[in-house]
Amino acid sequence: MKPITRREFVKIAGTSLTAVAAQQLLSACGIKPTATELPTETKQPQATESLTEASATEAATEESAQNSTSTPAQTAYLAAVRGEKIEEMVRQGLKALGGMERFMKPGADVIIKPNICVAYNTYEYASTTNPWVVGALVKLCIESGAKRVRVMDFPFGGTPDQAYRNSGIQEQVEAAGGSMEIMSGLKYVKKAIDGAVSLKQVEVYQDVLTTDLLINVPIAKNHSMARLTLGLKNLMGTILDREAIHPSFEKNLSDLATLVKPQLTVIDGIRTLMANGPTGGSLDDVKLQNTLIFSPDIVAADSYATRLFGKTADYLPYLGAAEKRGLGKADLSGLKIEEINV
Repeated sequence: MKPITRREFVKIAGTSLTAVAAQQLLSACGIKPTATELPTETKQPQATESLTEASATEAATEESAQNSTSTPAQTAYLAAVRGEKIEEMVRQGLKALGGMERFMKPGADVIIKPNICVAYNTYEYASTTNPWVVGALVKLCIESGAKRVRVMDFPFGGTPDQAYRNSGIQEQVEAAGGSMEIMSGLKYVKKAIDGAVSLKQVEVYQDVLTTDLLINVPIAKNHSMARLTLGLKNLMGTILDREAIHPSFEKNLSDLATLVKPQLTVIDGIRTLMANGPTGGSLDDVKLQNTLIFSPDIVAADSYATRLFGKTADYLPYLGAAEKRGLGKADLSGLKIEEINV
């Protein structure tokens, strides 16, 4: 018999063969067949169909598992948590978003950017971020394996060390295992902002651009010029010339947000400054709301936070401008929002 190639054998064997025909082909190839190599009946097409179905099912299952891992159905786009136990509120808010592990890997270098604007008010006056909120975030980062967690801001009233201490934030951060960093002028670098509408260049604190995880933790408060200080406004504390933002918050805050991009925004609405911001100074202007807002979308977080003041996203023109530039969602309709009471 004329010898055949293995390719020809495979092609022939894939059709309906009798046991004798298969044996002859194997002999022609110089292969001694065994009992298990010889088909006893012609069911190859059925076996092929069965394997195809199994492979398709397996592939679909694998794809479904991958999709479930990357975008789990239970993960909220935004979480609003209300209660009085701050650490538990922080834990529940992050859990709703998929946990701290969604935002960082073990060994991560983390920077937390609260609002510590002045040295002469304690947290009760709601001009600075609640220290227990910051401390809880530090604690969760450490528990998740962060290599280090630094907390920093650029106060405009008093010295940084005074502001860190008097705000109460330093005590809670250090108790949780983090450290306070004074933002040295040597670490600011000039950066051009690609595609900027107005703010073409800034001197920005370099580490906020290179850290593994930047967590933005503003306090929700009134602002005499910008109307409200929330997540986008809090980014001003990462640059040297904050006055450059003031001529047009609508354009300049959006420009800045294309450069400084926190992966997580947590808005402190425990105590909100309802008037005479951003520094306040009277407890009569403070409202206890016991609310924290969590989202990876800084625009969505700000949009939701306007509710603390009885407003909507339209109250802050820069939110609509930021949404148009693809920086987040000011329109919250259709988003998965989880509201939690602790």
